[in-house]
Amino acid sequence: MRAAELREKYLSFFETKGCKRWPSSSLIPDDPSLLLTSAGMVQFKPYFLGQKHIEPQYVGTTTVQKCVRTTDIDVIGTTARHHSFFEMLGNFSFGKYFKKEMCAWAYEFITQELKLPKEKLYFTVYLDDDETIEIWKSLGVPEDHITRLGADDNFWVAGPTGPCGPCSEIYYDQGPEVGCGKCHEPGCDCDRFLEFWNLVFTQYDRQEDGTLLPLPQKNIDTGMGLERTAAILQGVHSNYDTDIMRDVIAVGEKLSGISYGSDPKADLSLRILADHSRALTFMIADGILPSNEGRGYVLRRLLRRAVRHARLIGIEGPFLANYVDTIVAMMGDIYPEIVENKALIKRIILSEEERFGATLRQGQNYLDDALEGLQEGATLSGITAFTLHDTYGFPVELTREICQERGVHVDMEGFEAAMEDQRTRARNARVDDAWAIKGNVFSDVRDAVGTTSFVGYNHDSITAQVQALVVAGQTVASASAGDIVDIVLDETPFYGEMGGQVGDTGTISTDDGLLVEVEDTRIPESGLFVHKGVVKSGTIKLGMQVEAAIDVQRRERIRRNHTATHILHWALRTVLGDHVKQAGSYVAPDRLRFDFTHYEAVSPELLKQVEDLANQQVMANEEVHAYETSLVAAREAGVTALFGEKYGEFVRVIEAGGFSKELCGGTHVGRTSEIGFIKIISEASVSAGMRRIEALTSYDALAYVNRAESTLKCAADLLKAPAAQVPDRIAAIQQHVKELEADAKKAKQNAIEGDVKALLASAVETAGYPVVVAKVGQVEGNGLRGIWDVVARSLPKPGAAVLAALTPDGRPLLLAAGSKEAVAAGFDAGKVIKAISPAIQGGGGGKAAMAQAGGKDASGIDAALDAARKLLGIA
Repeated sequence: MRAAELREKYLSFFETKGCKRWPSSSLIPDDPSLLLTSAGMVQFKPYFLGQKHIEPQYVGTTTVQKCVRTTDIDVIGTTARHHSFFEMLGNFSFGKYFKKEMCAWAYEFITQELKLPKEKLYFTVYLDDDETIEIWKSLGVPEDHITRLGADDNFWVAGPTGPCGPCSEIYYDQGPEVGCGKCHEPGCDCDRFLEFWNLVFTQYDRQEDGTLLPLPQKNIDTGMGLERTAAILQGVHSNYDTDIMRDVIAVGEKLSGISYGSDPKADLSLRILADHSRALTFMIADGILPSNEGRGYVLRRLLRRAVRHARLIGIEGPFLANYVDTIVAMMGDIYPEIVENKALIKRIILSEEERFGATLRQGQNYLDDALEGLQEGATLSGITAFTLHDTYGFPVELTREICQERGVHVDMEGFEAAMEDQRTRARNARVDDAWAIKGNVFSDVRDAVGTTSFVGYNHDSITAQVQALVVAGQTVASASAGDIVDIVLDETPFYGEMGGQVGDTGTISTDDGLLVEVEDTRIPESGLFVHKGVVKSGTIKLGMQVEAAIDVQRRERIRRNHTATHILHWALRTVLGDHVKQAGSYVAPDRLRFDFTHYEAVSPELLKQVEDLANQQVMANEEVHAYETSLVAAREAGVTALFGEKYGEFVRVIEAGGFSKELCGGTHVGRTSEIGFIKIISEASVSAGMRRIEALTSYDALAYVNRAESTLKCAADLLKAPAAQVPDRIAAIQQHVKELEADAKKAKQNAIEGDVKALLASAVETAGYPVVVAKVGQVEGNGLRGIWDVVARSLPKPGAAVLAALTPDGRPLLLAAGSKEAVAAGFDAGKVIKAISPAIQGGGGGKAAMAQAGGKDASGIDAALDAARKLLGIA
């Protein structure tokens, strides 16, 4: 029986039982957010609860539901039955009929309509559901074909609270050859017994405390998996071998030229393409569009996983429209929405395919580079996973799946941290009124005036024309003193924040009194430089000729730091190895930060080597020059292309001496000696497999060294020693302090042992062991434990003690402890402390051999000890 025939047979059968067919296979029409759910109970929940009342003709209804399952996308294609999209045949009752009728109809349908062999049918019920067992038996089901299972299998819930109830599941015995060879009834995880129909008796409303309250009426909610049942009827063990899936798989066979069944790896890709294309078609038809959140993210993730697997079997370029055509032809009669929206579905899919296809190869190369050298069991850094997500459009789940194929883990904590950093930056950016304005005003500006010509490589100041002004997110004709304004010029010497380098600051002015202090420069739209500033005096107007001048001293500091990052990159690779790759940077006027791939902390010795090597190149006064070339020529010349960067056909290369060549659009010094010197000030972990160094150059490095020198001189003066002798002098002082502390500890121990003699004299025999109950002097930390250790060693035979003391700040402490012999004789330190600690307004605990407590009321110590004596029978 073909799947389409099964679908119609089911609906028609329940119509004869008085169940109204739900129109157009849609879900509850006034709640579109629940479209494409995975279980009938979810969207019918308010009707089960009595919060809404269903139309009378639908108190008994039958449906075929579109279902999307998103919890195990990575598994889809690897098993016989997992799908992202599947169809669920169901019938529902809102108080019209219940168990007896439902079980009878189910048995009639599967034995008479589907003609499944009765001996192959097995039934499970909830543990204490005797009623359902008797119903099945009355219908002729043998008792040895009925199994009781617990709540995990046979009590259905829609969530932690809400409608729920016991259920009965119907299984088909596929034969012992399919299973583990040990089981003879449902309940095993093997494939022998295949569950294909679940009858849920929705009769309770679960409360937050777990209480089950009866619903206003008893309801029925059933679900029969169309694909699973079709597999049974067609005599196959995999859903992908049914007609409904094989017809879709055939599309992939034709496109790839590979026959299904000829190669296990290709089969996996063909199954994934068939499954995901169905999900994409129905999700878009139901109004879901690709995005980075919620259901839109699931859609995008499915599509990009499909595109990757298409490439694996040789399908290049856009291809999914072929699948849409087949799916619409196969299923459009029952789901008219995919017919109506066919053109839209294909346009949206084509746009996404082209968008991801443009970066897939680059992203795959980026990931391959990152995985190169990683051993099986190693971890890919979270920063790398984030870059794949953010720059190349790889959903992190796709990255994780690719890594799993190579036995490599992904640092998800590092990925989530990078995502949160991005969200924080986005929130902070939104504080600046116009960087991410509603309707994207800068996109409109770029469309109107075009891009900005950047001349800042060769000029620090120029005369330019004002092309656009934005105040509070709106384009304006002018801005006056006090206004915060975003200014677009036809050309600019200001560098816009990009590639890790911060934007320039400076002034925009005229001779007749206009002065705008530029606080930042960014590029919110490709090629559009926006100068954010405050009008200090005068009025700036559209079309005005202005003098645009950067803060030259600040730019010089930035240039030094940027070239320093290139030199440090080279030095790190030279010292640590070629596996080191830049994974991010921050170039500001006062400091630089450089993230790089490396599997362990860099030792101080190696870090010094890196710093020394970098400064050798600084002192060598090597020429630094920039030139443009094609990306192909640059790669052939061995130019380093950095992680996370996208490049066009032509690129800018920064070459320092003969040792460093990198693609870079930033500003740099003319010779390495202009940097002055480089001082690394920290090295730390960013995430698994990712390290970060921070460094200073030029005047900032000099200031850092001067501060360190001043600190050293201060220490030398205090020690009355030459600076060169400070480390040795400090080591000698530390050794002296250690010896004094040892002497003090020994003296304290001697004092304790002297006090212990008095404690031992107070020992009382009880239950065959000696016990000391006493208050001792002031103690610190674990002082009471130390006293107990001395008491335990000094007692004439193994015993116990209950001790009290005060801390230096006057807080009371209690300790009870006993030897194993005392514990065997009945002593229980935990019980003692629990009983006496209230006297000091405290609490604590422990085990029978030792327990302790702290409190607030020191005046209760005597009462606590008296209580202990009474408890131990020595009062």
